[in-house]
Amino acid sequence: MDIPSHAALSGRSRLPAALGARASLAAVLAALCVAGCAKAQKPPPATPEAGYVVMAAQAVPLQIELPGRTSAFETSDVRPQVSGILMARHFTEGTLVRQGQTLYEIDPSLYRAALAQAQANLANAQALYADAQAKALRYKPLADIEAVSKQDYADAAALAKQAAAQIALQKAAVQTAQINLHFTRVPAPITGRVGRSVVTTGALVTNGQTTAFTTIERLDPIFVDIQQSSAAMLALRRELTSGGAAPSATDVQLVLEDGSVYGQHGTLQFSDPMVDPTTGAVTLRAVFPNPRGLLLPGMFVRARLSQATATNAILAPQQAVSRDPKGEATVYVIGPGNIARQRIVTTGPTVGAAWLVTAGLAPGDKVVTEGLDRIKPNQPVRPVPAGSPPTPPTPPSKGRAVR
Repeated sequence: MDIPSHAALSGRSRLPAALGARASLAAVLAALCVAGCAKAQKPPPATPEAGYVVMAAQAVPLQIELPGRTSAFETSDVRPQVSGILMARHFTEGTLVRQGQTLYEIDPSLYRAALAQAQANLANAQALYADAQAKALRYKPLADIEAVSKQDYADAAALAKQAAAQIALQKAAVQTAQINLHFTRVPAPITGRVGRSVVTTGALVTNGQTTAFTTIERLDPIFVDIQQSSAAMLALRRELTSGGAAPSATDVQLVLEDGSVYGQHGTLQFSDPMVDPTTGAVTLRAVFPNPRGLLLPGMFVRARLSQATATNAILAPQQAVSRDPKGEATVYVIGPGNIARQRIVTTGPTVGAAWLVTAGLAPGDKVVTEGLDRIKPNQPVRPVPAGSPPTPPTPPSKGRAVR
């Protein structure tokens, strides 16, 4: 039996190793080829679409909401003007009373007697005057012929004048007695809703007493006293004097305690010329119609009004404004070459669904409002007017097959 040589055995062992190395190299080249083909066939990222709105200067009423309280249009305390025993009450508490309507009646007996006495004194004075006047008329021709002394005639004429003065005095007493008798019926001084009565029949009342019988309040129309800080009022006046704003209309709307909006609009009447030192606020007064009596004195309300109109205001939609890590308001503006630029802006109050931008934007700027989640600073975008229907993406071009 022939035994293979060492060289023959060595040659046979190298052959499988070489074949395995060549197979591994071919597999690596195939993998690289597949990866390169896949990379060549992957389309480039599409340019994101950005919906924009064009900023424009416009006149914008600056709405504010301030706290306020309602108060009666007219208030009157009912008090007696004569003394006596209260005999009757002629109204129902909480109802509407008319001006001049009798509310209470005080015992008139003493005042009727006083009127009768005054009338009697007047009649006596008139009788004395008639006698004195007749005597003076008789003495006048006698004094002319010196049948009586001139002094006697002068005395008679003086007595006649005194009697005439007594008539005038007694007429005034009669008039006073008539007025006091009239005051025994206590009337309503104004038309309005009467409150509860704090006195009852049989009570002794006196002229000038501090306790009122009741209170009448006129509630239609009704006042609303609005409180505004003196700092806000000062800023408003500076804005008006600088020309950046113009005075607005005097229309006012109310938000009630339950959050509902009052159906009637009011009118701003005046602003108090002084600041309350205890609160640091200025009072604005508005008047509202209240035909159904829904508003009652003392209710807390919130008043919406516009004290000024910004003449060249720029409004940016709220969805276009975001905050950076520093808390500054930013927007994306489409710049030259359709590049999205991030810009810091200064915002004021909200106006409807927009921010009032006081600095950072100018008329004609294109502010991005749609597609913000796909946009990065300084990135090319494809601008379209906001609200446009979405554009279908452009299909990627097919790459050449790699063999």
